[in-house]
Amino acid sequence: MDQPIRIVLAKVGLDGHDRGIKVVARALRDAGMHVIYAGLWQTPEAVVRTVADEDADWLGLSLLSGAHMTLVPRVLDILKQADLANVGVIVGGIIPEADIPKLTAMGVAKIFGPGTSLDDIVAFLKTPREHKP
Repeated sequence: MDQPIRIVLAKVGLDGHDRGIKVVARALRDAGMHVIYAGLWQTPEAVVRTVADEDADWLGLSLLSGAHMTLVPRVLDILKQADLANVGVIVGGIIPEADIPKLTAMGVAKIFGPGTSLDDIVAFLKTPREHKP
């Protein structure tokens, strides 16, 4: 029997807006995934520690503060240093269009902006990685 997808969701930095990530967490849980919500105001180091401790398949970061070009690269670097580069990373929140190619070039699997359907997020995570763009 297949194990459910394990995903850590976290708010990194000083962003205190968590309604969206809680809605996503509930949708992913309802879709059969094992969701670990790390909470608000996480450091990149703490998030990666949670990913390792929880043996996560995915890490979902939510950023609304504008610090995505500082925090996401830091998280990606720490994941690599911790030998966790196999963990997929998705980002949600307010990400300017011009920054999306930069983040994907760094290794972010997908960026979900405001108004993204919950079904689209679930479908993306359930698609086998070898079929992802």
